[in-house]
Amino acid sequence: MLRGVSLDILPGEVVHVAGPNGTGKTTLLRVLAGLLPAEEGTVGWKGQPIRRVRDEYDAELAYLGHENALKGDLTAFENLHYSVGIRRVLPAAEVEATLERLGILRCRDLPARVLSAGQRRRLAMSRILLLGARLWVLDEPFTNLDVAGVRLFSALIGEHVRAGGSVVLAAHQGLEIPGMTPRIEELN
Repeated sequence: MLRGVSLDILPGEVVHVAGPNGTGKTTLLRVLAGLLPAEEGTVGWKGQPIRRVRDEYDAELAYLGHENALKGDLTAFENLHYSVGIRRVLPAAEVEATLERLGILRCRDLPARVLSAGQRRRLAMSRILLLGARLWVLDEPFTNLDVAGVRLFSALIGEHVRAGGSVVLAAHQGLEIPGMTPRIEELN
């Protein structure tokens, strides 16, 4: 159970939730994403509890958990088309450009189940980019990535916050976001 946690996340900011295993990092991120209720206190968006502005909050939120939330029998393209398509119209060219940017365009027509763990993580991050949300909540986003993948994700996070977005993430490794220093919130 988390107690005494208070966290404000501002536009243009990266907040790195850190701490040993079992301290509640994932629980905190799930509460922030609205997937778990807060036992005490509230989660707010633009000065309102999220339960009052749920639709607006959900439209501005992109969540990436430990699991990639991919359908194994769908292709990379189909996974993005359906998961993002429920929130907005998604042109095929935009999907392909994002897959190219994440270095997995060659996987476009492959079922997600045959992709490597790193390719699946890149596909999941493609969804985050395509959602166009202002707030990214990312739980261990660098899991299963090689050095180039970590560098790419760090650059994408930096671009997002420089454009006025916000990111709160849990990660065991130190963060190197180009051109900025993430704020560290340590859980004990």
